[in-house]
Order: sequence, then C-alpha cells, then structure tokens
Amino acid sequence: MERILVSACLMGRKVRYDGGAKTSADAHLSAWREEGRLVVFCPEVEGGLPTPRPAAEIEGGAGGEAVLAGAARVLTTEGGDVTAQFLAGAQAALAFAQHFGVRLAVLKEGSPSCGSLSIYDGTFHGRRTPGHGVTAALFALHDIRVFSEEHIPEAADYLRTLET
Repeated sequence: MERILVSACLMGRKVRYDGGAKTSADAHLSAWREEGRLVVFCPEVEGGLPTPRPAAEIEGGAGGEAVLAGAARVLTTEGGDVTAQFLAGAQAALAFAQHFGVRLAVLKEGSPSCGSLSIYDGTFHGRRTPGHGVTAALFALHDIRVFSEEHIPEAADYLRTLET
C-alpha cells in the first residue's frame, strides 16, 4: 500500500505560524486516513521552530530551490533568518518520507516549506509568486510528487497510477 505524506496543518494539527491549523475536509484525505495511508508531518516544527512563530517568507520570492542552493534565505517578518530551521525541517521531512517509502505528498499551498505551486513573494504584503517551498523543492529532487490541498483529486489519480 502506498503511503502519503501530508502536511500536519491539513490534518487539524495546530502547527502553523499563527498557532492554528488549516484542516482539510477533503473526502480523499478522510478515506486515506481510514485506510492507514497517511503519514503526517510539519517540516517547520520538526526543523525546530516554535508554534506560534513569526511569519516567514523566502527572500525575493526566489523559491525553495534557491534556498537549497544557498542562494536565498528564509526570513521572518522581524528580519530573523530561519533558513537553517527550514533546511533542517526539509531534510527531516525527506528522511521521514523515505522511511515510509512515500512517493506522493499533499502539502499546504503557499507555505515557504510546503508550497508546490506558489509561495509568498518575500515582501510580507500577501502577494504570491509561482514557486516551491523548501520541502516541496527537496521532495521534487528525490522523486516525491507533491500536490497542494487544492489538487487532491489529481493526487488521487496519481496514486492510482502508482498502484497499477
């Protein structure tokens, strides 16, 4: 049975920067939970960041690939550099995913860790730009396909291809 890594905030865990969750009521996630497929993870918390914590964005909206390459940092609204924690969290997420043989992940869109289609642009003005979060970028480098919570039906289609 294929395992699916899912962002902890989507499963109701209060791990977001603001101390909240972004619980998804998606029927696929519920079914996968019942089947025992889900492994739940928050890279930011596992990387050592507290809850709540200051909001963070990748400088210049450069994307997770730039952070992995050392060409961009992850900064908080207060100007703190939390790059090391984001990198540690991404590495921990990858190790966790590999331990469970994960080839598919459903991650929180817009997050500087988990965004798979867009991230915030680094200005803290609520504007998004196309790009990947740090964990999503690392997963892509290791052939773990990432879907946002906005594309779970596509994730279900991909899961079917993995199991045929």
